[in-house]
Amino acid sequence: QLPTGLYKKVLVILHDSVLPYMNEPTLMMDFLTVAYGIGGAISLLALNGLFILIHRHNLEYPDFYKKLYSLLDPSIYHVKYRARFFHLTDLFLSSSHLPAYLVAAFIKRLARLALTAPPEALLMIIPFICNLFRRHPACRVLVHRPGGPADMSEDPYVMEEEEPSQSRALESSLWEIQSLQNHYHPDVAKAAAVLNQSLSEMEDDISGLLELSAYELFDKEVKKKAVDVPLEFEQVRGLFGKKNDIFAEHFSLD
Repeated sequence: QLPTGLYKKVLVILHDSVLPYMNEPTLMMDFLTVAYGIGGAISLLALNGLFILIHRHNLEYPDFYKKLYSLLDPSIYHVKYRARFFHLTDLFLSSSHLPAYLVAAFIKRLARLALTAPPEALLMIIPFICNLFRRHPACRVLVHRPGGPADMSEDPYVMEEEEPSQSRALESSLWEIQSLQNHYHPDVAKAAAVLNQSLSEMEDDISGLLELSAYELFDKEVKKKAVDVPLEFEQVRGLFGKKNDIFAEHFSLD
């Protein structure tokens, strides 16, 4: 057992400052799998090292996706390592051999958590979900289900279920994105409206959105040029604005 602070310091640099220089990187399997099972930020940081062992050294981790699924909680859109986590999650979900129920569970859970996410996270996660639909066409039933949310008395998706195969995500509908089409931030509403149309074949590049901050979003809005909006159809004349206003003969509005 290591102190939490030490775990974080080690895991932040392990994947690029330790593993490449080891003769047998597989010696770190036990350490990384234990760290991955701790939860929270430590699990997020362990993903980097695990990715290298799985991708380059044939590490088999049977419950890997179940654990990755369990890491999706409301805090995931607010943590310091959000960009790193979603970059790796994007890689792990890129294989076309993943079963549809698994990808659908990830899509549904991300969409449900998006209902309470900040705008800067939503502008990243909506294209992220769209990319998953492009890679896994079988999951598009979540968007194109006949009747959609209107014909559902309740959502069959079980948010509390830890096993993706038991979550019933493929039986559900993506009403959460439809809700985000009425979001108070116009950019979020515009991004969510993309699912009303046919998705293009080319994936969206989310690399520039992974580290989008609230400050950058606010700064962008402040720098927008204001458009003059006409408030009256007829120009106001006189004191009360009426056509035959007697006060217009004696008073003027400058």
